[in-house]
Amino acid sequence: MKLMKAPPVVSDINVTPMVDVMLVLLIIFMVITPMLSKGVNVNKVNTYNAIKMADADKEDAVLIAITRDGKVFLSPGNSLIQPGELGGKVKDLQQNRSDKTVYIKADARARFAAITDVIDNLRTAGVDQLGLITEQIKNKETSSSSNL
Repeated sequence: MKLMKAPPVVSDINVTPMVDVMLVLLIIFMVITPMLSKGVNVNKVNTYNAIKMADADKEDAVLIAITRDGKVFLSPGNSLIQPGELGGKVKDLQQNRSDKTVYIKADARARFAAITDVIDNLRTAGVDQLGLITEQIKNKETSSSSNL
């Protein structure tokens, strides 16, 4: 009886499993990333001379979104809130922060009365630094802000 020789040792690395895992991770991130947007989606007001505010994109920034129909959402947490309750909630959120700016992102078609109601309630609560989040015209920078 003739003894069979073992096949030669393959010294190449098999990258197929690694590529499969990477493609699955890429698909997962591509699906989840759009869902991670902060706050409520609104059609922002277009402006020419906006000022970029990098702090508005931070995870813990106090952001108030006003929708077209006048609903007010407070982030972090993205919770629906009445404008009269904003003062206490914003004061609690700002207690241990060095940046006291509150950012307002209002829909371009929202009633002006809803926006002034939010600003009035914030001013009554002692908030003196407000930022309006707007959209830059002429494709210079998207998602820039102007300071009040």
